[in-house]
This record gives sequence, C-alpha cells and structure tokens, in this order.
Amino acid sequence: MKRNKMLWIFFIIPVVIAIYYLYPGQQLPSGKTIDRLVVHKAARKMEAWSGNELLKTYSVSLGKDPIGHKQFEGDCKTPEGSYTINARNPNSAYYKNLGISYPNAADKATAAKQGKSPGGDVKIHGLRNGRGYIGKFHRWKDWTAGCIAVTNEEMEELYKAVKEDAVIEILP
Repeated sequence: MKRNKMLWIFFIIPVVIAIYYLYPGQQLPSGKTIDRLVVHKAARKMEAWSGNELLKTYSVSLGKDPIGHKQFEGDCKTPEGSYTINARNPNSAYYKNLGISYPNAADKATAAKQGKSPGGDVKIHGLRNGRGYIGKFHRWKDWTAGCIAVTNEEMEELYKAVKEDAVIEILP
C-alpha cells in the first residue's frame, strides 16, 4: 500500500501535471475575426464568436473577489454587463491587453452613490511580464484586480483577432 502511494506522489502526479502544462490547447481558426466575446464568470470561461460561429472557448482567471458586479475601484471584482473592446496595448505590464469599456454611465452612478470611484483599466490580458512561464497554471486561482486573464499565447491570438469595438458580454 505504501509503495502505491509513493508511486502516485513521485511519478504519476508530476507526469499528469507536466502533461497539463505542455499539452497544446485548441488553436483559434486562422483568418477569422472575433466580433463578440462572452464571459461566463461562474464557469471561468470566455467564448470567442464570429457572427453566429463559436470559434473557441478560453479558460480564464478573474478578479480575486469574482462574485458579483464590480462596484468601485479596488473591490477586485470583474464587472458584469455589456461593454466593448475599446483599446489595445502591446506594451502593458501584462503581456498585451485589450481594454474593456468599463465603467459605463450606470457603473459611474453606482460608485458615486457609495462616494467612491468606479475605477477603470479593466482589461483582457496575459500574464505579468517576465512570468509567462506560469502558463496554464494561472487558471488555478483568481488573481487579477478585476481583469480577465489568459495565457500569453492565448492573448497573442486574441490581440490579433478581436476587432475594434467588439462586444464583450460578461455574465455572472
């Protein structure tokens, strides 16, 4: 019995982890333009759509306190609602990013009622520069300040394929 446990600890578990890390994910079909993203926060999934065609589903990490809609700056929540992709930054502190049009008028009003700033700079981004080696392991924990995080490889394909002003729907 002890030998089987040792086999699991020292051989099988590391092999499974290595396969998870190294196994290539599905590629976004080439030549396609993403005009809509749909984020399902509870499932930690983001769908990329071109018209009525689902192109790919990404596993994502969210804000550290992901349940509920973002209320104000610093609450570590990922917003919920319909927004657009309104900016691109190839030189951010996190491997590239796509800006999300948060806050909208309703978000600003909600934060103002609480006497707080709604915040901003909500993005879809890769991993912190210099930490790309973390790869898929970033998905094991919600770690952003309210953004949506993917691997650097995934961010590269999103950065190229998401059209300007694409709609992003962020669902609970």
